[in-house]
Amino acid sequence: MDIHALKKGCDRFLFYTKNFAYYFMPTCFCKSYSMDNLTQNELRLVEQRISYYLRLPKDSHVDVASATQVKDFKYPFGKKKKFATYFFDLYPYVRKAFPEAYFHYIFGDVNWEAEYPSFVKSRPISGKDTNNVICKLNQVRHFRFIKDTIPFREKTNQLVFRNIVRNQPNRTSFLKMFMSSPVCNVGQINNDAYTTNPEWVKPFMPIAKQLEYKFIACIEGNDVATNLKWVMSSNSIAVMPRPRFESWFMEGTLIPDYHYIEVKDDYSDLIDKVTYYTQHPQEAEQIIDNAHKYIEQFLDRRLENIIQQEVVNRYFELTNQC
Repeated sequence: MDIHALKKGCDRFLFYTKNFAYYFMPTCFCKSYSMDNLTQNELRLVEQRISYYLRLPKDSHVDVASATQVKDFKYPFGKKKKFATYFFDLYPYVRKAFPEAYFHYIFGDVNWEAEYPSFVKSRPISGKDTNNVICKLNQVRHFRFIKDTIPFREKTNQLVFRNIVRNQPNRTSFLKMFMSSPVCNVGQINNDAYTTNPEWVKPFMPIAKQLEYKFIACIEGNDVATNLKWVMSSNSIAVMPRPRFESWFMEGTLIPDYHYIEVKDDYSDLIDKVTYYTQHPQEAEQIIDNAHKYIEQFLDRRLENIIQQEVVNRYFELTNQC
């Protein structure tokens, strides 16, 4: 029996059971999330994060012709591509808004600027006002944190990478450079119509196995690097170029060589960086400690719910629908 497949099946069953139960529950019985009773420190942190996720340009407005009304935001039973995890992550917060209000949303990997103010999982990092309003979407895949029991100094002195590679030049160039490197254990796990270099295909490597390595490459795909969150919660170190995209994880606030090991976009200094931190474990452990402290802000479920609800509430306020 494939234990990995069995666990995935059980997780999927529990996910749908829980979320459909909530979906059919009357709104009046649903839990509310309020900023009341927050401490001054909590309030400061919450406001900072809301301001980060919600940076709408002045006079932002929805396009009624293409937008969705709150009352019509329903689970797409008849559609082939349902984006179920995205829907169930957004629905609990939107359903509490005025039923006649309009909003835009884009599910999936978003690496462009939306035309109208839209709830999204990701956006390009710019630091400017943007129509891309970040919500915590597809969190079952993106927000996994782990407990790593292997100390950094007991791990293998190599960098590991296992991921899907499909029409992604940055990942392709990465594999091309390091497939034969003794410092790296890298490979792609998909062998399909998008596979142009079958010799790069290697078996799937579970997280537990990857944690045996000191360094884990976090290379962006269509948008953010999915594995970055669990890597930064481990006792290994994320190695990557400076992020180009950001999500609820606020990748744009990460500090190079403080939260992760930064390498050049062409990866030309990767071997030197890995070698340096292998030979300077105390500095490596400081980066790991900094990463763990960064993760802490996402672990309070109560605050996470409050922030998400406020992002949605203020979206409707700023688009003059409340």
